[in-house]
Amino acid sequence: MINANNQSPHHVVVVGGGFGGLYAAKALSRDKNVNVTLIDKRNFHLFQPLLYQVATGTLSPADISSPLRSVLNHSKNTKVLMGEVIDIDAQAQKVVLQNEEINYDSLIVATGVSHFYFGNDDWEKVAPGLKTVEDALEMRRKIFLAFEAAEKETNPAIRRAWLTFVVVGGGPTGVELAGAIAELAYTTLKKDFRNIDTSEARILLLEGMDRILPPYAPELSAKAEASLSKLGVTVQTKTLVTNIADDIVTMRQGDNVAQLPAKTILWAAGVKASPMGAILAERTGVQLDRAGRVLVEPDLSVVGHPNIFVVGDLANFSHQNDKPLPGVAPVAMQAGNYVATLIQQKLKGNQSVPFRYLDRGSLAVIGRNAAVVDLGFVKFSGILAWLTWVFVHIYFLIEYDNKLVVMLQWGWNYWTRNRGARLITGESLLTVNGEQRISDRFTSVDNKTAVEV
Repeated sequence: MINANNQSPHHVVVVGGGFGGLYAAKALSRDKNVNVTLIDKRNFHLFQPLLYQVATGTLSPADISSPLRSVLNHSKNTKVLMGEVIDIDAQAQKVVLQNEEINYDSLIVATGVSHFYFGNDDWEKVAPGLKTVEDALEMRRKIFLAFEAAEKETNPAIRRAWLTFVVVGGGPTGVELAGAIAELAYTTLKKDFRNIDTSEARILLLEGMDRILPPYAPELSAKAEASLSKLGVTVQTKTLVTNIADDIVTMRQGDNVAQLPAKTILWAAGVKASPMGAILAERTGVQLDRAGRVLVEPDLSVVGHPNIFVVGDLANFSHQNDKPLPGVAPVAMQAGNYVATLIQQKLKGNQSVPFRYLDRGSLAVIGRNAAVVDLGFVKFSGILAWLTWVFVHIYFLIEYDNKLVVMLQWGWNYWTRNRGARLITGESLLTVNGEQRISDRFTSVDNKTAVEV
C-alpha cells in the first residue's frame, strides 16, 4: 500500500531509464514529498525510434542519447544509480543489485524488451536486432562492410551475396531500415566505389503477415509498400524465415521454399520481455504473456502489490479495447506520467482512476519525402507525412542539444544526400573469401530458388 500518512519522503525506485522510467522520474522530480532513485544499466537515455538512423550512418549515437544525470541534474530529490537490478524482495520492499539492496515505498519497473528469434537464438550472431547502441553499431558495421567487401570481390556469386541485404520483419523498424539501406545503395554511395555499381544491390523486406505495417490501416500499408518499391526495395509478404545459416536465408512462402545467399541479414521481427518480467512473476506471482510481458492491473500495478508498477514495453495492458497496447514510445511516456501522478494523488489520500492511453496517431518513415501517418481522424502519406514525422521526432528528443544537432544534421543530409556517420567500427574482419566451393554453393542456391527473389 502507498501510505499517505508517512511523514518522511516517499521513496520511489524506478528501474529503467527508457521512455517510461525517465518520464516517471521527471514527473516526480519536483515533488518535495517524494525521493526518487532511478537505476539503469546504462548512464544514458536512448531515443530508440531513431536508432535505425545510427545503423544506416545518418546519425551518431550521441545525437540520440542523453546522459541521465544531465537530464535530471536539476531534480534535487532524484538520485541516479548506474547498476543492474538482479532481484526483487516484494515482501521486504527491496530491489537487489549486485552489491547492495535499496528499499522502496513504490517501485516502477520499466526495463523494456529485447529482440526475439522464436527459439532460434543462434540467429542473433548473424542477424542482429536493433534495441541498443551496440546493436546499431553492429548493423552499421555489417552494412558498410558489405559494400567494402563487394568492392574487392572478383567472384560474381559472392559479390552478389555481399550486395544482398535482407531485412526480416515488416513493422516500422523493418520498413525504416529497408528504406534507409535503399537510399544508401541507390543514392548516397552511388559514386563512391569504382569496381561495383551499388545500385545493383538487392534489398529484400520479408514479412510473415499479408501486408507490411500490420497495425496500420490497409491503405497506408499499401502506400508504404508502393513507396518502398519505388525506392528499389523488394517486399515479400506471407513469407516466413525458417533458417539462417552459412550466409543463406531459407524462406517459406506458402508451399514454396527458397534459399537466398545474403551476407547482410538484419532482424526486425519479434520481441521478448526483459528478465525482470520473470523475476516479478517469481517474486509476486503475477502472470506473464507468451512474450514474457507482465499482465498489469488497470492502474498498471502488479496484482496483489499495489505499490509495484510496470510501464512501457514490459507491461501487457489489455484493459483498453481488449487487446494489449502497442510497444511504442508514446505508450511508455503516458504510462510513466500516469504512474507518477497516481503516486502523488495517493500520497494526498485521493483515489486514482484507471490508466487510459490516448492514441494521438502512428507514424512510419519510408525514405526521403516518403512516410505514412495515421492520426485516427485523418490518414495521409507523402511529403506532408514525412514533414510531420520529422517535427514529431525532433520535438520528443529529450535534450535541446540533441534537437538542434539532429535538425541540422537532417537538413544537411537532405540537401547533400550525404550521410556523415558512415564509420566501420569494431573488428571489421574484411576477409573476402573467393574459394570455389563457396562460389559453387551460392550459384547452386540461386539456381534452385523456388520463390522469385
